[in-house]
Amino acid sequence: MTVREITNCLETWAPLAYAEDFDNVGLLVGSHTQKVKKVMVTHDALEEVIDEAIAENCELVVCFHPIIFKGLKKLIDSSYISRAVTKAIKHNISIYAIHTALDVQLNGVNAGLANALELKERTVIQSAKGTIQKLNTYVPKKQLKTVQDALFAAGAGSIGQYEECNFTVVGEGSFKPLKGSKPFVGTNNTRHTAEEIQLQMIFPKHIQGKIIKVLLEAHPYEAVAYEITTLENSRSDLGMGCIGNLPTFMRESDFLKKLKDILGTPVLRHSSLLGKHIKRVAILGGSGSFAIESAMIKGADAYITADLKYHDFFRAEASCLLVDVGHYESEQFTKATIMAHLMENFPNFAFISSKKYTNPVHYF
Repeated sequence: MTVREITNCLETWAPLAYAEDFDNVGLLVGSHTQKVKKVMVTHDALEEVIDEAIAENCELVVCFHPIIFKGLKKLIDSSYISRAVTKAIKHNISIYAIHTALDVQLNGVNAGLANALELKERTVIQSAKGTIQKLNTYVPKKQLKTVQDALFAAGAGSIGQYEECNFTVVGEGSFKPLKGSKPFVGTNNTRHTAEEIQLQMIFPKHIQGKIIKVLLEAHPYEAVAYEITTLENSRSDLGMGCIGNLPTFMRESDFLKKLKDILGTPVLRHSSLLGKHIKRVAILGGSGSFAIESAMIKGADAYITADLKYHDFFRAEASCLLVDVGHYESEQFTKATIMAHLMENFPNFAFISSKKYTNPVHYF
């Protein structure tokens, strides 16, 4: 197995194209062509985790948080980041981070807690923008099916629970092949008019390169006219956070106790109790203050996230229970989620879950 084979599997699940612009995801250390016999999965690729990977003879560490987030100007032992990266390089260990590429997947970071709470009818809290694109091109009538089938096979034309969706319009196209060209129809230096079909299909942003490649290969014309536009449409399965319904209504106190038990945390920070029952629950692992209003608009009775500041709790507006469970705590199921995905796709390969507890926050 190579690093690329492992990362291709992860990126099919969580394409890097959907990661936040500020993030640093993908292969951070090493080479895609490196041979791999063992992989360690961790939340944070700290020096102690690299030591663990060395002891376990792992050639690749897959982490949630990127160990390199900002630019590194020096690789000396003056910081925990430099020490981890230097040690990984010295021992020929590659490091791959998935972070916000997984955050936006409905079955990603928030899935573990959502499963533990048995949330039903799940959708994202904030749909990701600019994730759907539309191809518009022109194809000779007789070659239409060939081009359609190739684009469908490449992943174009899928909308929700429907596949092979497209729109066509019959029209007339003209072109004048110049000297040196090799036209599919027509002759050089003579304007040619032909019946053409305008073909339109949508596709997810992360496969744009593949769609263009397939179009150019399947289309009969030497010079293919096409355009790609980004749509305002959103997907209910791609975006930040997760919201769904509990199997039954719960009292606020019972809900908070259940949450503490699930997360194994000694303390929760929350806004004022409202004296109402909890049914609709929103979750956003990590720093989630930016989505408070979105969760409330979606009808959340409770919003579980982390890193809320003093004034954030006022934003509950006596209509939603805001619960800050801690950053690590809110994402703690992520490692197991990544492990499960890799083991499902490579059942006979050696994946190891790091035993290191990397939460930097402790409670007294």
